[in-house]
Parts: sequence; C-alpha cells; structure tokens
Amino acid sequence: MSTLQDLLAQRADIEKQIANMQSEARAATIAKVRAMMAEFGLTAADISGKASSVRATSAVKAPSKVAAKYRNNATGDTWTGRGLQPKWLKAALADGAKIEEFTI
Repeated sequence: MSTLQDLLAQRADIEKQIANMQSEARAATIAKVRAMMAEFGLTAADISGKASSVRATSAVKAPSKVAAKYRNNATGDTWTGRGLQPKWLKAALADGAKIEEFTI
C-alpha cells in the first residue's frame, strides 16, 4: 500500500504532466492560428472583430433630420409626426382641436 508521501509525490508528477501537456497544446494551437492568419492574410484586428476605420465609416449612416410637419402657432413648438405626440399637441387634441389645424 502507498504512503501519503508517495501519493503526494505522484500527484505532483501528474500535475506537472498536465501543465506540460496544456502548454504544448496551447503552443500547437497558437501555431495553427498563426499559420491560418498568414494563409488568409488576416490581422489581429480582423480576429478581434474591430473593423478598420474605412469599413466603419462607410457602414454607419448619420441620422438624417426630418422636417417638421406640425407647429404650435402660440409657442412655435414643432413636431415631425414621428414618435410620440408632444404634450402640447395631445392637450390641444384633447381640448377638441383637430390635428390639421397644426399642419405646416
């Protein structure tokens, strides 16, 4: 039967073997990835998902301004007709006004 010291020594040897195998597997994987990057002409930026500045600027469109369709003549507030109705328009409609009265 093994003693405690023998088992601890075996455990230390096994842990060293595990660490060595992990290190070898990692090195082999890194070599494969580098070879594939060279084969396909990829860079670290391509791998990380960060687009180059040329790609990023052409893919993103700046939001465009929309002309106002409705105006509150008393205050000069406007609304494009998109999104939720503003409070001033809701209040006026609730008081009996028609939305056509505010059309620009």
